[in-house]
Amino acid sequence: MSEHLASIHWRRGTAAFGKGHYARTHVWHFDGGATVHASASPDIVPAPWSDAAAVDPEEAFVAALASCHMLWFLALASAKGFVVDSYEDEAVGMMREIAPGKSMIAEIVLRPHATFDPAHAATREQLDALHHAAHERCFLANSVKTKIRIQAR
Repeated sequence: MSEHLASIHWRRGTAAFGKGHYARTHVWHFDGGATVHASASPDIVPAPWSDAAAVDPEEAFVAALASCHMLWFLALASAKGFVVDSYEDEAVGMMREIAPGKSMIAEIVLRPHATFDPAHAATREQLDALHHAAHERCFLANSVKTKIRIQAR
């Protein structure tokens, strides 16, 4: 169907690589021209070897799933004649150990909040149906074994 490209760039510099004393900061380049400063999570690799101001893979994973859900939600709402004025999500991913030395983001909770033009708003039941349908269609949700819960606000 389609390909989606990302290019990752990291350089050691003068760090003592063999002792683990090297920066985990790197850069993500995307085919549309976007560049993102990335790093290991400071929860996993302490400073100064990580950068808390950078995007880490775990939070990017959570954001990507939340974004995919939102994009499907907006498309479905539009197709049904609803008018969404704003959409926000305070998504959170929970890392859990699933075996000794093996962890995963075992659960992601999406907490979307959509506001509508009052003349073209969804009822609570319609809103729940839109979120259910968005989850069912999200490419990323269909690609992972992580449990994803939606708690619409």
